[in-house]
Amino acid sequence: MKDVEGWGKMNTLQEEALEEMRTAIHKWFEEQEKRIDAEELGKRTTLQIGIFNDVKLDYRPGRTRVDSSKSTGSAAGKKSMKVSPFTREQVLHEVQPVLADFVRERLDKLVTSPLIDYRFSFQGAFATMDGLVELTVLETVYEEKKRQLLERIQSYIENILEKGSNPTKRLETFFLARHLLDPHLFPEPDASRTIALFDRIQKLNKEQVEALAEHRRDIIRALTHWAENVYLPRYFNITRNDYRANEYEIKPDAVLENKDEPNHPIDLLLYGAVMIIRYEPNFSKFRGQTFLELAQQLGSGKATRMLKEGSDSFSHDEVHMRHELVECKANDVFSLFTIVIRKEEAEAYERAIAFILSLLRKGFPKSYKIKLKSSVREYLPIRGLAKSDTHRFFANALAYSELHPLVEEYAREAMVEFEWYEDGEDEKSVMPGSYAVFGLGLSSEQYFPLVEAYMDLVDDEHQLVHDKFTAVFADTYGITERSTSTLIACLLRSHDSLKLKIQPELENQDKLSLFVKHIETLSEEEAERVLYPIWREKLAALARKAQEPRKELLLRLLKAAGQA
Repeated sequence: MKDVEGWGKMNTLQEEALEEMRTAIHKWFEEQEKRIDAEELGKRTTLQIGIFNDVKLDYRPGRTRVDSSKSTGSAAGKKSMKVSPFTREQVLHEVQPVLADFVRERLDKLVTSPLIDYRFSFQGAFATMDGLVELTVLETVYEEKKRQLLERIQSYIENILEKGSNPTKRLETFFLARHLLDPHLFPEPDASRTIALFDRIQKLNKEQVEALAEHRRDIIRALTHWAENVYLPRYFNITRNDYRANEYEIKPDAVLENKDEPNHPIDLLLYGAVMIIRYEPNFSKFRGQTFLELAQQLGSGKATRMLKEGSDSFSHDEVHMRHELVECKANDVFSLFTIVIRKEEAEAYERAIAFILSLLRKGFPKSYKIKLKSSVREYLPIRGLAKSDTHRFFANALAYSELHPLVEEYAREAMVEFEWYEDGEDEKSVMPGSYAVFGLGLSSEQYFPLVEAYMDLVDDEHQLVHDKFTAVFADTYGITERSTSTLIACLLRSHDSLKLKIQPELENQDKLSLFVKHIETLSEEEAERVLYPIWREKLAALARKAQEPRKELLLRLLKAAGQA
C-alpha cells in the first residue's frame, strides 16, 4: 500500500488500474499530437477553431481505451476479463479527481493547438464493483479561443451571408449551424436571426440543387441535435424505446413562458419540424411531426394551428382552393391533400391536379397522400395495387383522355426516388406518380418514354408493385418495335417473383429476333435479370431441343446472359 497525491491508500490492483487509464489517456494524446493533418484541417474554414471537443475514456480492466467518437458504445458496460478493483464511490470521489489532473496536464500543452476546440469535455465510463458508472471527468472552456470563434462567426455572417451573393461552402454551413445552436456559445439562441440566417443560406445556394440539399441536411441535423439534446430536455423526460426512437414524457413542473411571443426559442423547434417534414426522406418525417406535437403539449398556439392547418410555408390561397366543381385543401404537416369532387367532370380533376402540381413545385412534401370524396370508384386494371384514395383519384382522372398531358406533367414532377405515397403500406408501397405512370403507360404508346423514366427512378429494393404493371404492360402490347425497349426497362427493375407469360409470343421468329437484338445490348447481369421472369431456368433446355434458326437465337440469349 502506498499514498498517491489526492488519494488515500491504494492496493496493488488499484495502482495497476490507474496506470492502465493513465496509459490510455497519454496514448490518445500522443496519437493526436503526431497527426500531420491537424494544421490543414484547421485551415479549411475560419469557423472551425479546433478538432476535438468531446473525448471519452472507457475503463474495462485489461481493455481500456480512449476514443473521440461519442457514437462508440461503452466498453465498460461489457464483460471484462478481470473484475474492477473500484467501487462506485471510489470512482466518483477518488479516481475522477486524479484523472482530471492527468487530462489537464496534457491539455495545458495544447491551449493554442488546432487539435483542441474552444471547449473540451473528457467523459468517463467505468466498470466498477457496483456496475457501470458514467461521469464527466473534466470540462473546460478556453475563453480566448471562444472569443476568437465568436468574432469569426460574426465576420462570416456579415461578409459572406448578409453582404455576399455567392453560393456558400457546405463545410461552413456544417459548422455555423452547430455554432448558432451551441448553448456554450449562445446560451439563449436568437431564434428570429438564426432562422433568417438559415433561410439566407438556402437562398444563396438555391441554384445548385444537390448542394442545396446538403446545406439543408446540415441545418436539419443541427436543429435536431439542439432540439433533442438542449431544448426538449428542459421540459420532457426523454427515454429510448426498443426501436432506438425517443419517447417523451412532459415534466410535472414544465412551464413554457411567453410561448406565443415573437422570437421565442420554440420558433426554432417549429422551424426545424417544418424543415424535416418538407425536406427529409419519408421515414424521417415522424420526427418533425413529433416536434410539433411536443410544442403543442407545451401550449404553443402556433404549433396547434400548424397541426390543424399546416405550416406557415404556404399562403392560405396556395393551400385552399374552392370552386363550384371541386374543393381542395393541403396540409404539409401531415402531407395530405383533401379533395372533394362536387361535380364529376374533367375540369374538376383538372383543377385538382393543377392544385397538387403547383404545391409540389413550391416545396410541398414529396411523400403525401390524397383523401378523396367522390361518387366515382375507378381503379387501374392492375391487380395488387392498394385500393387507396390516391389510387382512385388518378384512376378517375385518367378516364378523361383530354387530361392525359396534364397527368403526365404531374407524374414527371411527382416522381422522386425513395419517396412514397403514404396510403400504400408494405408490399403495396409505391413511388409518387406511380398511378399516373401506370395508367398513362397502358393508355398509349406515346407514354412509353414516361414509363422508362419511371423505371430509371424506382427503388426496386423497397417496391414490388411495378411488377404487376409490367405483367399487364406485356399482355397489352406484347413484343413490338416500339414496346420492346420499354418492356426491357421494366424487367430490369423486376423481382424474382415475377412470371411473364410471353413465351408463346416469342415462338414467332421475327419477334424473337427483335427481342434478341435488344438483349444483346445489355450487360450479362442485366440480360440475366430480364430473361429470368420469362424462362426461369428452362432456357438452356429449350435451346438444346430447338431447331434452327430458333436454336441459334436462343443460344445468343444464353450467351448474352453469360450462360452459354
